[in-house]
Amino acid sequence: MSSTNKVPENKNNNPLIRSDIQEKEVEAHLERIHQEFSDGFDFLAKYPKSVTIFGSSLAKQDSEHYKKAYELGGRIASDLKYAVITGGGPGIMEAANKGAYEANGVSVGLNISLPHEHSTNPYVTRSIKFAYFFSRKTMLTFAAEAYVYFPGGFGTFDELFSILTLIQTGKIPHVPVILFGSDFWNPIKAVIVKTLLETYHTIEDNDINIFHITDSVDDAISIIKKAPVSVWWRNIN
Repeated sequence: MSSTNKVPENKNNNPLIRSDIQEKEVEAHLERIHQEFSDGFDFLAKYPKSVTIFGSSLAKQDSEHYKKAYELGGRIASDLKYAVITGGGPGIMEAANKGAYEANGVSVGLNISLPHEHSTNPYVTRSIKFAYFFSRKTMLTFAAEAYVYFPGGFGTFDELFSILTLIQTGKIPHVPVILFGSDFWNPIKAVIVKTLLETYHTIEDNDINIFHITDSVDDAISIIKKAPVSVWWRNIN
């Protein structure tokens, strides 16, 4: 084995790669993964009522979606007294955290180190950083009272379809899934209906009702307010 293929000495600070598995040198990574899950669950235990907000890190401050995320974050904090949880980055995440922060609410960021995103946005008051996407994703989607998705890219869709799948398969109850911004989400829904439902029959009629599209902050607040406080995670099998 050449020296260029050796696992770095500081294995705890490096992501798991295929050669680690091939060389059966995964113990340090497994320890790191276990620690991230343990720390993440301990961190989230401090926020028994929360709403997780997703969306593009590239959204600009003058965009309508940014403004609505800011307004919604503020209303969740001021009207409902729930923690606002985001990925802690810029764009929509920043907007939601800023709204909660300026409403004197709990503004939480679950951050991850990325090449183009090195720091938590300045409106996060409580944060935790992850090395692994899958552990961070689990924490972002764990036992919130509702999930709100603003327009976003691959990451937002990954997080959205993960929750939709959990609801579709009955692994979790029908937690509110709010898609904010009809200009963005209605065309996506049309593709889902036309391609997945009507043409290829890869989903069922009821699957279209798992999510709710809106442009109204009042509507979103009303849906979140009616949702029961999540204890569904106790019944996962």
